[in-house]
Amino acid sequence: MFVSNTLDEKNNAGTNKAAASSTSLNTKRLDEDTENLAHEKVPTELKKAIMQARMEKKLTQAQLAQLINEKPQVIQEYESGKAIPNQQIIGKLERALGTKLRGKK
Repeated sequence: MFVSNTLDEKNNAGTNKAAASSTSLNTKRLDEDTENLAHEKVPTELKKAIMQARMEKKLTQAQLAQLINEKPQVIQEYESGKAIPNQQIIGKLERALGTKLRGKK
């Protein structure tokens, strides 16, 4: 009898019955969750302001990127509205372009 108990304990050692019941509750809660999760994107006003200021300074995207020590792809993403806004980069753009891009003008 002692040997059979040991085998039962070994066979059930890897199971976690408490976790199995709570998993179905978590799954159900996730399925019912209707919250829309998405990253914040560059607002239309900001991307237009960046493009306008860059063109007034007669700079290409690559030249502006070099001025702020970023890759040209960063400028392209900001101007297309695909970038996730970063206040440090926006601050660099404001200094390089000599214009205020955030808040009231």
